[in-house]
Amino acid sequence: MLAVFEKAIGKPPQELNIPSAGSENSKTRKEIAEIFQSSWPESTLYNLSNGNFMALSNKNDNPLNPRSIVVMDDIFCIFIGTLENISELRRHYGLSRQATESMVMIEAYKALRDRAPYPPDQVIKDLQGKFAFILFDSKSHTLFAARDRDGNVDLKWGMAGDGSLVCSNDANIITKACGKSCAPFPPGCIFMNGSGLLSFDHPLHKVKAIMREDDNGQVCGVTFQVDLYARIHSIPRTGSAANWLDAALVKAD
Repeated sequence: MLAVFEKAIGKPPQELNIPSAGSENSKTRKEIAEIFQSSWPESTLYNLSNGNFMALSNKNDNPLNPRSIVVMDDIFCIFIGTLENISELRRHYGLSRQATESMVMIEAYKALRDRAPYPPDQVIKDLQGKFAFILFDSKSHTLFAARDRDGNVDLKWGMAGDGSLVCSNDANIITKACGKSCAPFPPGCIFMNGSGLLSFDHPLHKVKAIMREDDNGQVCGVTFQVDLYARIHSIPRTGSAANWLDAALVKAD
């Protein structure tokens, strides 16, 4: 799985940019797509606007963590893993028994966007299972990604040389694309380009970037984890349902 979005849309955390990455961190979005397709020639690739794209390969698919990509109402969703409570979620969103995890996530996103001015953690925290997903609304240019509490499904993210956000479950691909400017996507967290990174179990606490240094004192990596000692502003529960991203979410300081 691979998703790449220009800086204006992806808005990756600045901490992902490792200054010592040098020439390793120099790939463009076009070059990253070529790397993925050469590694996975049978993959499905969706070209979005301005050179952004999402791609998925089902080769060597693990039946315990199946992969799928769905496009509905101009919303793209790549989902890896399974939801243990998918039957309950199908009933909640009025979906058929054939609805996949990707379809459920699109419906959950649409409910948040169109009807309920409250934060996404209220929906994501009810997901039970092993999963990671990336969702993109091509009309509003909204990017939405999450990973389960225990990190059962691999998901990494990084910053390419042009500042683009890169997300993948393939460590080799993301290293080629971003050099050292990559890190594991933190378990139990949500990333949205309108609000940044937050924990869906601890939404009122900051997710902190911790820089790693090598023996020479050079920054060589970064990890993200919830800081239970640092709180962010309360998340308001009222506002316009038509603009829930701005009204319902408060960006961490």
